[in-house]
Amino acid sequence: ESFEVSKVLIIAPIRVATNTWPQELTKWDHVRDLTFSVAVGSARQRLDALKKKADIYIVNRENTKWLIDESGLPFDYEMVIIDELSSFKSNQAQRFKALLKVRPRVKRIVGLTGTPAPNGLMDLWAQFRILDMGERLGRFITRYRTDYFLPDRTNGQIVFSYKPRPGAEQAIYTKISDITISMQAKDHIKMPELVSSSVMVTMNDKETILYRNLKKDLVLGSEITAANAAVLCGKLCQLANGCIYTDDGNPMPVHSHKLDALEDIIEASNGKTVLVAYWYKHDLQRIRHRLDSIGVNYRELTDQASIAAWNNKEIQVGLIHPASAGHGLNLQSGGHHLVWFGLTWSLEYYQQTVARLYRQGQRSDTVVVQHIITAGTIDERILKAISGKAATQEDLVKAVKTEVGL
Repeated sequence: ESFEVSKVLIIAPIRVATNTWPQELTKWDHVRDLTFSVAVGSARQRLDALKKKADIYIVNRENTKWLIDESGLPFDYEMVIIDELSSFKSNQAQRFKALLKVRPRVKRIVGLTGTPAPNGLMDLWAQFRILDMGERLGRFITRYRTDYFLPDRTNGQIVFSYKPRPGAEQAIYTKISDITISMQAKDHIKMPELVSSSVMVTMNDKETILYRNLKKDLVLGSEITAANAAVLCGKLCQLANGCIYTDDGNPMPVHSHKLDALEDIIEASNGKTVLVAYWYKHDLQRIRHRLDSIGVNYRELTDQASIAAWNNKEIQVGLIHPASAGHGLNLQSGGHHLVWFGLTWSLEYYQQTVARLYRQGQRSDTVVVQHIITAGTIDERILKAISGKAATQEDLVKAVKTEVGL
């Protein structure tokens, strides 16, 4: 409202750009009147969005170079917000090089990240080079490296890694302190011991129609039928997760929105352990395939060896089924982050699974429980029932009946 800037660009991860920022911009009173345009999708869709008149333009980080070098549009944004600044930590990345070229045109810039140095202090240089154009940590990575680091692992003249010089860490923090603020929730609000949140994903129009047709007619094409309300409830849960069993028992993939969200969560964890609860076998198969594709170290927690590996933090992602691993296991030494890929209708299974981490002996100050929820589906009904808003199995049954129209 001080009119210092009139055109803002937000650069964010694709799903954050598509969902989170638009949702947040309509949630808060002080920015509710600002107009925004989300420039994602095909090149034509992005161009159309960027040509609309708006206060704020939102683009996914993968299209930073396209926006600057290929779109043909002037880079006339007075303010830039980089959501997840650590994704610009590599000075060799195309997105970094492109943004650096136009950085002098930007009057105000803000970088947001919860993990500014995921791999060490070397990661800070590129991020602050973007923020202050080299004023604090230098204009060249070689000078930064020489001033603050010593070779660590080497092979002759080849240096594989660096370690900070004595006193370098504090010296770097002092240099950047005037433009850096660290805010932790526990410093500003009373943190509960158990933190529960939801990650919302959205089906496209075609997938939503499939869901509604199954819910209405108990039939989806000629391959999937639901004999009764109980079967229908299971089918709707499967469809919300992204895959559904046909009548002959074969899994039929429908969408990958939850897998995408799970990948984002694991990436954001920056190597910290994550416990993932699944319900259907086809969910397990799809999760394993996705984790294999992104090179994540994971195991199913099905025996003492795998449980020991989890508790020793030898694996990043542990996969558990609530019915087999929801009772009696001590998993709290391995981590404090639980993700529900697919919800269970059993309140007992839910509470017992959460209790694998949320129990005596947990060394972390908080246990984080995240639920990946498909908007507009039975997921929302079940979560409401099991999250304390409806405390009994009877309430859960009522919620399911409401969803399937009984």
